[in-house]
Amino acid sequence: MTDRQIYSIFGPDRIDFLQGLITNDARRLSQGPVYAALLSPQGKYLADFLLIPRGDEVLLDIAAPLAEGTVRRLSMYKLRADVAIAPTALKLRRGTGPAPEGAVADPRHPALGWRLYGPDEGDDGTDWDALRVAHCIPESGAELTSDTYILEAGFERLNGVDFRKGCYVGQEVTARMKHKTELKKGLTRVTLEGAADPGTPILTADGRPAGTLHTRSGDAGIAYLRFDRAEGELYAGTARVTRA
Repeated sequence: MTDRQIYSIFGPDRIDFLQGLITNDARRLSQGPVYAALLSPQGKYLADFLLIPRGDEVLLDIAAPLAEGTVRRLSMYKLRADVAIAPTALKLRRGTGPAPEGAVADPRHPALGWRLYGPDEGDDGTDWDALRVAHCIPESGAELTSDTYILEAGFERLNGVDFRKGCYVGQEVTARMKHKTELKKGLTRVTLEGAADPGTPILTADGRPAGTLHTRSGDAGIAYLRFDRAEGELYAGTARVTRA
């Protein structure tokens, strides 16, 4: 399980503060957990996280390698907003079986099950890579990098972006990709015949670059592909790759 850190965002301006920065509609926190990202002004991925409403605070559930930089960047935008961000001692448990009391549903996809914030961490033994591959769900440090555009990573399908909420950092580029262009690249499921490690370039039969293999589970994987080159024979090293 990816190491997570849990922060508390509190203060009367917490929702308005988040609303102007993240890709999703922070007002949806009144209905439950929200998945969102923070983007650069150029519309590229900086971090993704889950936001969980809890009383007078919002929990920020984020991959540990991204935590310090993301909190520092969020804090730059506080200005006069009455809001604060502080680390907590909370830990994450998650699973796909019966949800324990106090758990919340992962807002990205029903298959991702539940998340529980408290004194304990761990999971119920779910094969998370297999689950992510089956549903093409990206993860920070694997499919999600600083070169990622979130629409190419499937954030619309994963309930991670709202196109009606108004402005946020990187909104103009994201909206233009949604309304003015057809995606020519993106994450997709693939099947593999043969050995190939994550990070292996994917080439067409005549050697043209077509993408990169990311997470693999058994004979299936998540790959970033150029769709115009993804219909013919593809190879990752000696492994044959087929778009699922």
